[in-house]
Amino acid sequence: MKAIVYTQHGLPIADPAALQEMDLPAPQPGPRDLLVEVRAIAVNPVDTKVRKGAAVTEPRVLGWDAAGVVVAAGAEVTAFQPGDAVYYAGSLTRPGSYSELHLVDERIAGHKPASLDFADAAALPLTSLTAWELLFDRLKVPEQGGAGKSVVIVGAAGGVGSILTQLAAKLTGLTVIGTASRPETRDWVRSLGAHHVLDHGQPMAPQLAALGIAHADIVISLTHTEQHYADIVDMLAPQGQFALIDDPATLDAMPLKRKSLSLHWELMFTRSMYETADMARQREILDRVASLVDDGTLRTTVGEHFGAITAANLRRAHALIESGTARGKVVLAGF
Repeated sequence: MKAIVYTQHGLPIADPAALQEMDLPAPQPGPRDLLVEVRAIAVNPVDTKVRKGAAVTEPRVLGWDAAGVVVAAGAEVTAFQPGDAVYYAGSLTRPGSYSELHLVDERIAGHKPASLDFADAAALPLTSLTAWELLFDRLKVPEQGGAGKSVVIVGAAGGVGSILTQLAAKLTGLTVIGTASRPETRDWVRSLGAHHVLDHGQPMAPQLAALGIAHADIVISLTHTEQHYADIVDMLAPQGQFALIDDPATLDAMPLKRKSLSLHWELMFTRSMYETADMARQREILDRVASLVDDGTLRTTVGEHFGAITAANLRRAHALIESGTARGKVVLAGF
Protein backbone atom coordinates (compact mmCIF):
# COMPACT_ATOMS: atom_id res chain seq x y z
CA MET A 1 0.00 0.00 0.00
CA LYS A 2 1.06 3.61 -0.54
CA ALA A 3 2.00 5.59 2.58
CA ILE A 4 3.67 8.88 3.45
CA VAL A 5 6.35 8.45 6.10
CA TYR A 6 9.25 10.13 7.82
CA THR A 7 12.53 8.32 8.35
CA GLN A 8 14.50 11.00 10.23
CA HIS A 9 13.07 13.32 12.85
CA GLY A 10 13.82 17.02 13.07
CA LEU A 11 14.23 17.78 9.37
CA PRO A 12 12.82 21.18 8.26
CA ILE A 13 9.56 20.69 6.44
CA ALA A 14 10.98 22.34 3.29
CA ASP A 15 13.32 19.34 2.96
CA PRO A 16 11.74 16.75 0.61
CA ALA A 17 13.05 14.01 2.93
CA ALA A 18 10.96 15.35 5.83
CA LEU A 19 7.95 13.46 4.46
CA GLN A 20 8.22 10.98 1.60
CA GLU A 21 6.14 8.35 -0.17
CA MET A 22 6.84 4.65 0.37
CA ASP A 23 5.20 1.31 -0.29
CA LEU A 24 4.46 -0.62 2.90
CA PRO A 25 2.79 -4.00 3.56
CA ALA A 26 -0.96 -3.85 4.10
CA PRO A 27 -1.82 -4.23 7.81
CA GLN A 28 -3.91 -7.11 9.13
CA PRO A 29 -6.72 -6.43 11.63
CA GLY A 30 -6.58 -7.72 15.20
CA PRO A 31 -9.68 -8.95 17.05
CA ARG A 32 -11.20 -5.49 17.72
CA ASP A 33 -9.73 -3.69 14.71
CA LEU A 34 -11.30 -2.17 11.64
CA LEU A 35 -9.27 -2.19 8.45
CA VAL A 36 -10.17 1.10 6.78
CA GLU A 37 -9.63 2.25 3.22
CA VAL A 38 -8.62 5.84 3.91
CA ARG A 39 -10.46 8.39 1.75
CA ALA A 40 -9.44 11.62 3.51
CA ILE A 41 -7.22 12.85 6.34
CA ALA A 42 -6.69 16.05 8.33
CA VAL A 43 -3.40 17.43 9.66
CA ASN A 44 -3.01 18.49 13.29
CA PRO A 45 -0.26 20.14 15.37
CA VAL A 46 0.50 16.72 16.90
CA ASP A 47 1.58 15.53 13.43
CA THR A 48 4.25 18.22 13.22
CA LYS A 49 5.37 17.77 16.84
CA VAL A 50 5.92 14.03 16.40
CA ARG A 51 7.72 14.49 13.07
CA LYS A 52 10.08 17.03 14.59
CA GLY A 53 10.67 15.43 17.97
CA ALA A 54 10.19 11.65 17.88
CA ALA A 55 13.26 9.72 16.72
CA VAL A 56 12.67 6.62 14.57
CA THR A 57 14.60 3.50 13.61
CA GLU A 58 12.21 2.57 10.79
CA PRO A 59 9.77 4.52 8.61
CA ARG A 60 6.91 5.97 10.65
CA VAL A 61 3.47 6.84 9.32
CA LEU A 62 1.94 9.95 10.90
CA GLY A 63 -1.68 11.09 10.94
CA TRP A 64 -4.41 11.11 13.58
CA ASP A 65 -7.52 12.10 11.69
CA ALA A 66 -9.14 10.00 9.00
CA ALA A 67 -12.38 9.21 7.25
CA GLY A 68 -12.88 6.15 5.09
CA VAL A 69 -14.69 2.88 4.46
CA VAL A 70 -14.34 -0.35 6.44
CA VAL A 71 -13.01 -3.13 4.21
CA ALA A 72 -12.49 -5.79 6.90
CA ALA A 73 -13.25 -6.24 10.59
CA GLY A 74 -11.69 -8.32 13.36
CA ALA A 75 -13.46 -11.32 14.84
CA GLU A 76 -14.61 -9.45 17.98
CA VAL A 77 -15.90 -6.31 16.26
CA THR A 78 -19.58 -5.67 17.05
CA ALA A 79 -20.37 -2.07 16.04
CA PHE A 80 -19.27 -2.01 12.38
CA GLN A 81 -19.17 -4.14 9.27
CA PRO A 82 -17.46 -3.91 5.87
CA GLY A 83 -18.91 -1.10 3.80
CA ASP A 84 -19.53 1.22 6.75
CA ALA A 85 -18.24 4.79 6.42
CA VAL A 86 -16.28 5.79 9.52
CA TYR A 87 -14.27 8.67 10.94
CA TYR A 88 -11.82 8.65 13.83
CA ALA A 89 -8.64 10.11 15.39
CA GLY A 90 -6.66 6.91 15.95
CA SER A 91 -4.03 6.19 18.59
CA LEU A 92 -0.58 7.65 19.27
CA THR A 93 0.77 4.14 19.89
CA ARG A 94 -0.08 2.78 16.41
CA PRO A 95 0.86 3.69 12.82
CA GLY A 96 -0.97 6.75 11.55
CA SER A 97 -3.45 7.46 8.79
CA TYR A 98 -1.21 8.83 6.01
CA SER A 99 -1.72 5.50 4.22
CA GLU A 100 -4.16 3.85 1.83
CA LEU A 101 -5.14 1.27 4.45
CA HIS A 102 -5.25 1.86 8.20
CA LEU A 103 -6.12 -0.05 11.37
CA VAL A 104 -8.23 1.48 14.14
CA ASP A 105 -9.79 -0.05 17.24
CA GLU A 106 -13.58 -0.05 16.83
CA ARG A 107 -14.01 1.53 20.28
CA ILE A 108 -12.51 4.83 19.11
CA ALA A 109 -14.16 5.04 15.67
CA GLY A 110 -17.50 6.64 14.88
CA HIS A 111 -19.98 6.43 12.04
CA LYS A 112 -19.22 9.22 9.56
CA PRO A 113 -21.75 12.07 9.40
CA ALA A 114 -24.02 11.15 6.50
CA SER A 115 -24.34 14.76 5.38
CA LEU A 116 -20.58 15.29 4.91
CA ASP A 117 -18.14 14.09 2.29
CA PHE A 118 -15.02 12.32 3.49
CA ALA A 119 -12.81 15.43 3.50
CA ASP A 120 -15.25 17.49 5.58
CA ALA A 121 -15.70 14.55 7.96
CA ALA A 122 -11.94 14.02 8.37
CA ALA A 123 -11.64 17.54 9.80
CA LEU A 124 -13.67 16.66 12.87
CA PRO A 125 -12.56 13.63 14.95
CA LEU A 126 -9.46 14.71 16.89
CA THR A 127 -10.67 18.22 17.57
CA SER A 128 -14.24 17.14 18.38
CA LEU A 129 -13.03 14.54 20.85
CA THR A 130 -10.62 17.02 22.47
CA ALA A 131 -13.25 19.75 22.71
CA TRP A 132 -16.01 17.44 23.95
CA GLU A 133 -13.80 15.80 26.60
CA LEU A 134 -12.55 19.22 27.74
CA LEU A 135 -15.95 20.79 28.08
CA PHE A 136 -18.09 17.92 29.33
CA ASP A 137 -15.72 15.28 30.80
CA ARG A 138 -12.98 17.43 32.36
CA LEU A 139 -14.74 20.71 33.22
CA LYS A 140 -18.06 18.95 33.88
CA VAL A 141 -20.13 21.66 32.21
CA PRO A 142 -23.63 20.18 31.91
CA GLU A 143 -25.30 20.21 28.52
CA GLN A 144 -27.74 23.12 28.39
CA GLY A 145 -26.17 24.28 31.69
CA GLY A 146 -23.85 27.13 32.61
CA ALA A 147 -26.34 29.98 32.24
CA GLY A 148 -25.00 33.14 33.83
CA LYS A 149 -21.40 31.93 33.56
CA SER A 150 -18.73 32.70 31.00
CA VAL A 151 -15.91 30.86 29.23
CA VAL A 152 -12.90 32.39 27.47
CA ILE A 153 -11.40 30.21 24.72
CA VAL A 154 -7.83 31.32 23.97
CA GLY A 155 -7.00 30.47 20.36
CA ALA A 156 -10.60 29.97 19.29
CA ALA A 157 -9.88 30.10 15.54
CA GLY A 158 -7.68 26.98 15.48
CA GLY A 159 -8.76 23.40 14.97
CA VAL A 160 -9.88 22.60 18.52
CA GLY A 161 -11.15 26.14 19.08
CA SER A 162 -13.34 25.98 15.98
CA ILE A 163 -15.35 23.03 17.31
CA LEU A 164 -15.12 23.97 21.01
CA THR A 165 -16.64 27.39 20.26
CA GLN A 166 -19.56 25.69 18.51
CA LEU A 167 -20.11 23.15 21.29
CA ALA A 168 -20.08 25.80 24.00
CA ALA A 169 -22.34 28.15 22.04
CA LYS A 170 -24.84 25.52 20.86
CA LEU A 171 -24.99 22.99 23.69
CA THR A 172 -24.49 25.09 26.85
CA GLY A 173 -25.80 28.28 28.37
CA LEU A 174 -22.34 29.77 28.79
CA THR A 175 -21.43 33.20 27.46
CA VAL A 176 -18.72 32.27 24.96
CA ILE A 177 -15.76 34.61 24.50
CA GLY A 178 -13.23 33.57 21.88
CA THR A 179 -9.83 35.08 21.21
CA ALA A 180 -8.18 35.73 17.84
CA SER A 181 -5.58 38.21 16.66
CA ARG A 182 -6.40 38.88 12.99
CA PRO A 183 -9.54 40.35 11.35
CA GLU A 184 -10.21 37.18 9.33
CA THR A 185 -9.84 34.90 12.34
CA ARG A 186 -11.98 37.16 14.52
CA ASP A 187 -14.71 36.98 11.85
CA TRP A 188 -14.33 33.18 11.75
CA VAL A 189 -14.75 32.89 15.53
CA ARG A 190 -17.88 35.07 15.46
CA SER A 191 -19.32 32.92 12.66
CA LEU A 192 -18.89 29.85 14.89
CA GLY A 193 -21.17 31.34 17.55
CA ALA A 194 -18.90 33.26 19.93
CA HIS A 195 -20.76 36.05 21.71
CA HIS A 196 -17.61 38.18 21.98
CA VAL A 197 -14.06 38.09 20.58
CA LEU A 198 -10.92 39.36 22.32
CA ASP A 199 -7.54 40.09 20.72
CA HIS A 200 -4.99 37.82 22.40
CA GLY A 201 -2.22 39.95 20.90
CA GLN A 202 -3.10 42.50 23.59
CA PRO A 203 -3.72 42.12 27.35
CA MET A 204 -7.04 40.27 27.56
CA ALA A 205 -8.23 41.04 31.11
CA PRO A 206 -8.90 44.74 30.33
CA GLN A 207 -10.77 43.75 27.15
CA LEU A 208 -12.92 41.36 29.17
CA ALA A 209 -13.68 44.07 31.72
CA ALA A 210 -14.63 46.43 28.89
CA LEU A 211 -17.37 43.95 27.94
CA GLY A 212 -18.82 44.34 31.43
CA ILE A 213 -17.51 40.91 32.50
CA ALA A 214 -15.30 41.35 35.54
CA HIS A 215 -13.94 37.79 35.49
CA ALA A 216 -14.46 34.58 33.52
CA ASP A 217 -15.65 31.44 35.29
CA ILE A 218 -13.69 29.22 32.89
CA VAL A 219 -10.63 29.89 30.73
CA ILE A 220 -9.56 27.26 28.20
CA SER A 221 -6.12 27.81 26.68
CA LEU A 222 -5.49 26.02 23.39
CA THR A 223 -2.21 27.61 22.33
CA HIS A 224 0.73 29.62 23.72
CA THR A 225 -0.35 29.05 27.31
CA GLU A 226 3.05 30.07 28.62
CA GLN A 227 2.75 33.45 26.89
CA HIS A 228 -0.77 34.12 28.16
CA TYR A 229 -0.56 32.52 31.60
CA ALA A 230 -0.45 35.67 33.76
CA ASP A 231 -3.33 37.17 31.77
CA ILE A 232 -5.33 33.95 32.15
CA VAL A 233 -4.94 33.95 35.94
CA ASP A 234 -5.92 37.64 35.99
CA MET A 235 -9.07 36.95 33.94
CA LEU A 236 -10.29 34.05 36.05
CA ALA A 237 -12.85 34.49 38.80
CA PRO A 238 -12.06 33.20 42.30
CA GLN A 239 -12.75 29.46 42.39
CA GLY A 240 -12.74 29.39 38.61
CA GLN A 241 -11.55 26.63 36.28
CA PHE A 242 -8.49 26.70 34.03
CA ALA A 243 -8.00 24.10 31.28
CA LEU A 244 -5.34 23.64 28.62
CA ILE A 245 -4.22 21.25 25.88
CA ASP A 246 -0.81 22.51 24.76
CA ASP A 247 2.69 21.82 26.07
CA PRO A 248 4.21 24.78 27.91
CA ALA A 249 7.86 24.25 28.80
CA THR A 250 6.93 24.86 32.43
CA LEU A 251 3.69 25.50 34.27
CA ASP A 252 3.99 26.97 37.76
CA ALA A 253 0.74 26.13 39.53
CA MET A 254 1.40 28.47 42.47
CA PRO A 255 -0.37 31.50 40.92
CA LEU A 256 -3.58 29.43 40.95
CA LYS A 257 -3.59 29.09 44.75
CA ARG A 258 -4.63 32.63 45.72
CA LYS A 259 -7.92 32.29 43.82
CA SER A 260 -8.40 28.55 44.56
CA LEU A 261 -8.39 27.86 40.82
CA SER A 262 -8.68 24.31 39.53
CA LEU A 263 -6.43 22.97 36.76
CA HIS A 264 -7.61 20.58 34.02
CA TRP A 265 -5.38 19.07 31.32
CA GLU A 266 -6.85 17.31 28.31
CA LEU A 267 -5.19 14.76 26.00
CA MET A 268 -7.68 12.92 23.83
CA PHE A 269 -5.19 10.05 23.30
CA THR A 270 -5.27 9.06 26.98
CA ARG A 271 -8.18 6.64 26.60
CA SER A 272 -6.61 4.78 23.67
CA MET A 273 -3.05 4.80 25.07
CA TYR A 274 -4.14 3.22 28.34
CA GLU A 275 -7.13 1.28 26.94
CA THR A 276 -9.22 2.67 29.77
CA ALA A 277 -12.43 0.95 30.81
CA ASP A 278 -14.39 3.80 29.20
CA MET A 279 -12.43 3.74 25.91
CA ALA A 280 -15.66 3.25 23.93
CA ARG A 281 -16.79 6.67 25.20
CA GLN A 282 -14.94 8.06 22.18
CA ARG A 283 -17.17 6.14 19.78
CA GLU A 284 -20.18 7.52 21.64
CA ILE A 285 -18.86 11.07 21.33
CA LEU A 286 -18.11 10.73 17.61
CA ASP A 287 -21.54 9.25 16.92
CA ARG A 288 -23.14 12.12 18.88
CA VAL A 289 -21.09 14.69 16.97
CA ALA A 290 -22.16 13.05 13.70
CA SER A 291 -25.82 13.37 14.67
CA LEU A 292 -25.31 17.04 15.62
CA VAL A 293 -23.68 17.69 12.25
CA ASP A 294 -26.44 15.90 10.39
CA ASP A 295 -29.19 17.86 12.17
CA GLY A 296 -27.44 21.17 11.44
CA THR A 297 -26.35 22.00 14.99
CA LEU A 298 -22.62 21.72 14.23
CA ARG A 299 -20.67 22.35 11.04
CA THR A 300 -17.39 21.06 9.73
CA THR A 301 -14.33 23.17 10.50
CA VAL A 302 -12.35 22.82 7.27
CA GLY A 303 -10.21 25.89 6.69
CA GLU A 304 -8.05 24.63 3.79
CA HIS A 305 -8.28 21.69 1.35
CA PHE A 306 -4.81 20.87 0.04
CA GLY A 307 -5.83 18.32 -2.58
CA ALA A 308 -4.65 14.71 -2.87
CA ILE A 309 -2.79 12.82 -0.14
CA THR A 310 0.78 13.17 -1.41
CA ALA A 311 4.10 13.85 0.28
CA ALA A 312 4.35 17.28 -1.34
CA ASN A 313 0.87 18.32 -0.24
CA LEU A 314 1.47 17.03 3.28
CA ARG A 315 4.69 19.04 3.49
CA ARG A 316 2.66 22.12 2.53
CA ALA A 317 0.09 21.28 5.21
CA HIS A 318 2.76 20.79 7.89
CA ALA A 319 4.32 24.13 6.93
CA LEU A 320 1.01 25.92 7.37
CA ILE A 321 0.41 24.30 10.76
CA GLU A 322 3.93 25.21 11.87
CA SER A 323 3.39 28.84 10.82
CA GLY A 324 0.70 29.21 13.49
CA THR A 325 -1.64 30.95 11.04
CA ALA A 326 -3.99 28.07 10.14
CA ARG A 327 -7.70 28.76 10.47
CA GLY A 328 -9.81 25.68 11.19
CA LYS A 329 -8.52 22.35 9.84
CA VAL A 330 -6.31 21.43 6.88
CA VAL A 331 -7.61 18.40 4.95
CA LEU A 332 -6.45 16.23 2.06
CA ALA A 333 -8.42 13.60 0.14
CA GLY A 334 -7.65 10.69 -2.16
CA PHE A 335 -4.45 8.89 -3.08
